[in-house]
Amino acid sequence: MQQQLIECVPNFSEGCNLEIIQQITAEIEKVAGVKLLDVDPGKATNRTVVTFVGEPEPVIEAAFQAIKKASELIDMSKHSGEHPRMGSTDVCPLIPVSNISMEETVAYAKKLGKRVGEELNIPVYLYESAAQKEERKNLANIRSGEYEGLADKLKDANWAPDFGKAEFNKRSGATVIGARDFLVAYNVNLNTTSTRRANSVAFDLRENGRVKEENGKKVLDANGQEVREPGLLKSVKAIGWFIEEYGIAQISMNLTNINITPLHIAFDTAVERAHARGMRVTGSELVGLLPLQCLLDAGKYFLQKQKRSIGVGDAELIRIAIKSMGLDELAPFDPQKKIIEYVLAETNPKKLVNMNLVDFANETASESPAPGGGSISAYLGALGASLGSMVANLSSHKKGWDDQWEYFSDWAVKGQSLKDELLKLVDEDTNSFNKIMEAFALPKNNDEEKAKRSEAIQAATLYATQIPLQTMQVCYAGFPLVKEMVEKGNPNSVTDAAVGALCLRSAIYGACLNVKINASGLKDKIMAEKLVSEADDILTKTLQEEQAILELTKEKM
Repeated sequence: MQQQLIECVPNFSEGCNLEIIQQITAEIEKVAGVKLLDVDPGKATNRTVVTFVGEPEPVIEAAFQAIKKASELIDMSKHSGEHPRMGSTDVCPLIPVSNISMEETVAYAKKLGKRVGEELNIPVYLYESAAQKEERKNLANIRSGEYEGLADKLKDANWAPDFGKAEFNKRSGATVIGARDFLVAYNVNLNTTSTRRANSVAFDLRENGRVKEENGKKVLDANGQEVREPGLLKSVKAIGWFIEEYGIAQISMNLTNINITPLHIAFDTAVERAHARGMRVTGSELVGLLPLQCLLDAGKYFLQKQKRSIGVGDAELIRIAIKSMGLDELAPFDPQKKIIEYVLAETNPKKLVNMNLVDFANETASESPAPGGGSISAYLGALGASLGSMVANLSSHKKGWDDQWEYFSDWAVKGQSLKDELLKLVDEDTNSFNKIMEAFALPKNNDEEKAKRSEAIQAATLYATQIPLQTMQVCYAGFPLVKEMVEKGNPNSVTDAAVGALCLRSAIYGACLNVKINASGLKDKIMAEKLVSEADDILTKTLQEEQAILELTKEKM
């Protein structure tokens, strides 16, 4: 079974006392199987957003211990801050990350809520996907009145907590626990100190909009209810506030569904509405972590607005996104610390694709049998795809070819995708060899162990045959790219595209040799024959493609 992962993002009502914050996060770090990703304190809001991830049971244990410690250290009767809040642990959402459904995540949220309510005597409300009442889905509804209004709220039977007693806990307040999709907390900086003007933009943006007014009076419907004018952005909550620490007003947004309103659309719409109201957006600020795809999509969006190729590497897309949205205006923006995938990735200095060229060459030249021809073949293919992308990008930016930028950008994107696949195969080929060595190292003291060892060797050998075959398939998919670049790309780079074809051809030939030698170790001869036959077929077509591209190159030179 694949590992299930959930993320937890509790918000604690303390942003100034670092000692208290460290005591709370220490409780999280004590729990085995949980990784603390980010701690983001805010002085003006007097609030700290903490992010950690792990398998479900360790995560809810860590969450409980952190909530418990916060209840011991934070006295809500003495708390003040810019951000709405109602408890020492104000809100504690669980977010499905991988191999777990929202329904399963909801069950864990309820399990956590029940324990907090019963063992800590803190009233708990369930929200978002875990909500048991429609009016409690929205966090703002639950938090209405904040801590100061909580005592009276608990006297209302309609606001009895989902877990715990309906009794006011003066020290800890109440906690909201739930399950939700990934939320991006995002602030846009304005060149004003006016909270009222920041709010005017926030009301333009947020889905809930503002109350409609005519002649300075609120408009009511037939039932006497306030009529609202919806905002421009779906799945967005927003308010305006002044941050004394920075001396500016901000539009503080929660993007509750980044598939509906992505980060870059929220930013650009804020820019437009601020300008319409006589203000300028000077930059923005990310609170906590965000998925890699958010910044990749943003980078592509801003490049497309410039009519430039989006077929560039992730690092360049991220750089464009950071600069375009001014994410580094208030503080340095380190992608390795702000992008969840990068924070989660284990640093492995022995990973081939993380080495520089000299180290990679030295590692290959060492007495170790891996990396060998398979990894080198995959890397050759990656270089071939990279050359194709390079010519596409150069063609996209060529003076006088402005009307073709999108055409070449599409080809560059395809090349980047192929390059990325082949770079993964560089290490995967070495991993497949290591799997064979591990299988041969298994014990063989009795018939049962011998059978398991033999089975493991065959499974590893099959995998080691399939990986170079996959390298061949991906490399072959690169020929349309380099052929198109030879034929229609920047004429100054025609030979670069041709060298790309030679790299792809060599990669395929080398990977084919690996397929054949590994297939010879398979006991399932029908499967071995099938794999070798497919490899031979790709190689035959490859030699034909190579010849056609070289002849076309001669014509263009």
